[in-house]
Amino acid sequence: MQTLQQTFKVEETEKKDSILEILSDKYCRAILESIMYTPKSAIEITAETQIPMSTVYRRMQSLHDNKLVVTSGMITDEGKRLFMYKSKVKGIQSSFNNGKTEVELILN
Repeated sequence: MQTLQQTFKVEETEKKDSILEILSDKYCRAILESIMYTPKSAIEITAETQIPMSTVYRRMQSLHDNKLVVTSGMITDEGKRLFMYKSKVKGIQSSFNNGKTEVELILN
């Protein structure tokens, strides 16, 4: 049985550049991989990836700004805010042909 992947072609040059920059960052890639199938908090991401908490938050802001993650929040029984992050993509395909860059997101 063949599965159909939902994809989204990125058209804007600035957005393409931002996504390619994210792909070039090892921390962003590790974070996306960590939250691809299961929503996790920054603490859980840090524990799993060994990326410092401050770096997780900075990279998460970049991923959020580029609409590559979805954020959900809740308030714990102790009254603390807890944010959970999940990747909106499970893959990114890019190509460079004849001076033209193409970027396509494989949606999660």
